[in-house]
Amino acid sequence: MNARLANSLWVASCLPGWGRFTHAAKNVAAAQQQLLSEYLQTNGATEYGQTYRFANITTPGQYQAQVPLTDYDSYMPLIERIGNGDASILTAEPVRMFELSSGSTAASKLIPYTRRLKAEFQRGIAPWIFDLYSHHPQILGGPAYWSLTPLTTGKRFTPAGIPIGFESDSAYLGSLGQRLVDAIMAVPDTVKYLTSINDFRYATLLSLLRQPELRLISVWNPTFLSLLLSPLVDWWDSLCDDLARGTMTLPDSSAESRLPPRPELARRLKGVHPTDYTSIWPRLALLSCWMDGPAAAYAHPLAEKFPRVLMQGKGLLATEAFVSFPLAGVEGGVLAVNSHFFEFIDETGDILLAHQLQKGKIYSVVITTGGGLYRYQLHDLVEVLGFWGQLPRLRFVGKAGHISDWFGEKLEERFVANVLEQVFHMHSLSPIFAMLAPDENRAGFRYVLYLDSDMPFDTSTLAQNLDSALRANFHYDYCRRLEQIRATSVVRVTRGAESYLRACQLRGQKLGDIKPLVLQKTQG
Repeated sequence: MNARLANSLWVASCLPGWGRFTHAAKNVAAAQQQLLSEYLQTNGATEYGQTYRFANITTPGQYQAQVPLTDYDSYMPLIERIGNGDASILTAEPVRMFELSSGSTAASKLIPYTRRLKAEFQRGIAPWIFDLYSHHPQILGGPAYWSLTPLTTGKRFTPAGIPIGFESDSAYLGSLGQRLVDAIMAVPDTVKYLTSINDFRYATLLSLLRQPELRLISVWNPTFLSLLLSPLVDWWDSLCDDLARGTMTLPDSSAESRLPPRPELARRLKGVHPTDYTSIWPRLALLSCWMDGPAAAYAHPLAEKFPRVLMQGKGLLATEAFVSFPLAGVEGGVLAVNSHFFEFIDETGDILLAHQLQKGKIYSVVITTGGGLYRYQLHDLVEVLGFWGQLPRLRFVGKAGHISDWFGEKLEERFVANVLEQVFHMHSLSPIFAMLAPDENRAGFRYVLYLDSDMPFDTSTLAQNLDSALRANFHYDYCRRLEQIRATSVVRVTRGAESYLRACQLRGQKLGDIKPLVLQKTQG
């Protein structure tokens, strides 16, 4: 089956989802009320439903009055029991798997997935895919790269045998037939089983080089793609030789795979510079990745490497929920209105429903899902840019409550991001990687900016300017005046992004899902 036919069949299968989404968008309040009623009715007999008397709730107001706001700590004992085999705890439907969270402010968490929760993700993905391919028909003509995360730790299971983790990130796309998958996906699913990161990257790059008709690249974190492409220069000759011979000589493994040889393609690529991505993939039309919040600093340099490729920012998608997705020509991501039941906490602490949001306001997202999370605080901040019909258009701002506060300095991620942007502009810097983190030694406590840049800079002057800008925060300035915190320092690092990603992996986070942070709250 060729790629155009496979993509067309996939898009056609998404048409009903587009219809359901546009219907729900015409009456947001009714659509959300219907979802809430289904959750309460379906799960009323569960242990959680009986505790909070779901059967007595008929309105969102009653739901908010009887069921408390929650976070992951609220569910830890219940999730442990589910992993041990207990049933009907959070949902009447059995938990089919646990997914590791992609949270950036804490260690990984186990999020229960049911058949219904998987379907709720599809209710957001289907209209996005239909809109994307309908407005950009050129991407129908070739394969796409949907990022895969290597299973570096192998498969895992709970004591009751419930699997932990999707087989691949592309599992979010739904139940495609194998022939459709083979025709659509530029990189085979088996690549994820390579436990060496070097082997994983080499096999992925070789697979992508074998696809000159590549039309779409979709990753979560823009640094994931930047780091994937970075070894091309060193591996170029080996990759071209493998392409010509039909082999795959992995850098950290003695195993060699056989593939159909592509000598003509190899000869063409040998005449191309390995950083000339336009010549390598001349039909590439669209690149999808995070472009909001802290990811913006990494998305823009990536866009410069693909000057003829349209960049589309992803909506807000967490492991726990599908919150929003982009539409062609629409600023921000529209709320995935028929995926979950949503609430929003404003800056005063008031809690609003989806149809009550106001343009220009910033809210913290609260979700109720078919996976058994009730009034669960994602701690994601979104700004309402406007509306698409009745649906709010949302832009991810940052993590709510991501504050470093050792001595009362209360440094918040959004403030730090703005300060770094100002200071970098002052010094004409476009860093590859930048992260502010606390550090304490015998000389005292201070914040250190770890900076990776191929442009020259004076660390002393930069540190002075950064410290001065941070002191615009009253609490930080007060701690500085009390000498609780010493002056900021700057440390030049190399391969900073890769080191940070590796550290996150060691904490159990998935490589493709790690969100970049400009402020780290922990030392070390």
